[in-house]
Amino acid sequence: MEQSNVLDQPDSQGEPAEVSGQAKGKNYRRYVLFLLTIVYALNFVDRQILVILQESIKVDMALTDAQLGLLTGFAFAIFYVSVGIPIARWADVGNRKNIVAGAVAVWSGMTALSGLTQNFYQLLLARIGVGVGEAGGSPPSHSIISDYYPAKERGRAMSIYSMGVYIGILIGFVIGGWVNEHYGWRIAFFAVGLPGLLIALVVKLTLREPIRGIADGVTVKTKVTFKETLTTLWALKSFRFFALASGLTAFCSYGIGNFLPSFLIRSHGFETTQVGISLAITSGLGGIIGTFAGGYFADKLGLKDIRWYLWVPAIPAIFGPVLIASAMFMESSTQALTSLFVATVFGALYLGPVIAITHTLVSPNMRAMSSAILFLVLNLIGLGCGPVAVGLISDALTPSLGSDALRYAIAGVSFVGLFSMLAFYRAAKYLPEDLAKQQASFKPSQT
Repeated sequence: MEQSNVLDQPDSQGEPAEVSGQAKGKNYRRYVLFLLTIVYALNFVDRQILVILQESIKVDMALTDAQLGLLTGFAFAIFYVSVGIPIARWADVGNRKNIVAGAVAVWSGMTALSGLTQNFYQLLLARIGVGVGEAGGSPPSHSIISDYYPAKERGRAMSIYSMGVYIGILIGFVIGGWVNEHYGWRIAFFAVGLPGLLIALVVKLTLREPIRGIADGVTVKTKVTFKETLTTLWALKSFRFFALASGLTAFCSYGIGNFLPSFLIRSHGFETTQVGISLAITSGLGGIIGTFAGGYFADKLGLKDIRWYLWVPAIPAIFGPVLIASAMFMESSTQALTSLFVATVFGALYLGPVIAITHTLVSPNMRAMSSAILFLVLNLIGLGCGPVAVGLISDALTPSLGSDALRYAIAGVSFVGLFSMLAFYRAAKYLPEDLAKQQASFKPSQT
């Protein structure tokens, strides 16, 4: 791998590296992680707000479950992942904090505009706009965090960042459910969308662009093409399998999670405020615990054997389908939510370790693009197909099962999680060899 030292070169905005580079001290490093976690939480508030509102929107716009699956899944995902590739390319050569700030402004504005839509196609276009904006969030953020945190701390840092998924779900369910019940679904879109414009300004004014590779003590060349990054990742057998495993895990979490509000309303007679509070605890708090635990145990156990970064999410995956399928047919809503809580903890273990090990396997100037490629696989399989699959199965079963159709659709989809477990184990087999090969190509810096 051809490399040259850029530690003393100006960044893409013309500022000296010592001015825009590494922040001073651990406190600022923690602030960066905190701010980007808030950004990611906002990302998921705006992404998932439609889930808590979808039953009200379904009634107002006379939508089918398949259309809801398109709105919450495929339509968002296809633009999210396709636009994510060129944005990640930009992030690997440009100023990442400016990209993040601009992305927050776009997706927040499009979320607010969702409250003005009058039919399915207008709402579809607004959700596409949200997807385009959110495509600029995670890949640049992942790259920034990896330049502030070395490999031995990266699993925990990425897991803390990834907790934003479930913090966002928690906030979105609580606020969305309450606002929807008292003021309607249109006001709910405004309530969660407009504050993002302020967060975008905070990112722009307070976040510093770090030097690429500084946390790993490596030198990097200024530009790497998409083809080089893709070739590097494809050569890693472990990446192929854990990217697939992540996609299958996300297939279950998005497909099931996006229809849990509808399940609780149809099968347990919940109001939207009840749904919001219940799923804030079940999906939000459960996901926060699982995400942090995944990074913590991966970093701790990974010091002894690097394969633990993939074993940590693989081992509990066998229990998820049983817990979810059981929850669908429990008469007690409390028992069902308890079972779903445990399943959510297990299902959230993967994200931090997977992102961390991806960034450890590639050079610093490939990190944003590698995240985008990982998320392309994850979201096309997970977000793109999961909700649509559940919606189509539910619609197909409705003539014979009525409101119980959704129970069976969710229970059936949950067993896809067993295939993710097998893929994680397969990836772990190749990980030590891939890591040794890639690290041998990195050139230590003399700084």
